[in-house]
Amino acid sequence: MAALLVFRWRLAPDGYATRRQLRAHGLRPGGQPVAAELQRPRRRRGPLVAYLYRVDLAKPVRPMTPARWAALAKANTARRTCPTCRRDAGYVIPASLGTCVPCAYPERATA
Repeated sequence: MAALLVFRWRLAPDGYATRRQLRAHGLRPGGQPVAAELQRPRRRRGPLVAYLYRVDLAKPVRPMTPARWAALAKANTARRTCPTCRRDAGYVIPASLGTCVPCAYPERATA
């Protein structure tokens, strides 16, 4: 296995991009391996690392189909539905609580 190219923070040459940067341009890595690594030094810990992909090998993002839109809407509805009271909370239920706020703190709801 060949060693990855390593660049310092903000010094990567043109032609390389992170996943987020590719997505902003309507692209995806498309199965290509990581081409380089970007490292940002930190004082007391190891460096922050960002993986870079080649822009010329990136593929366009797949379009959303009606079935994918429906699946996404269903997943978001499930994240808003309280498992205790089965109501739509109107917000994403925090994983730390596991239920909506009135179910998690019933003593506050009566006060």
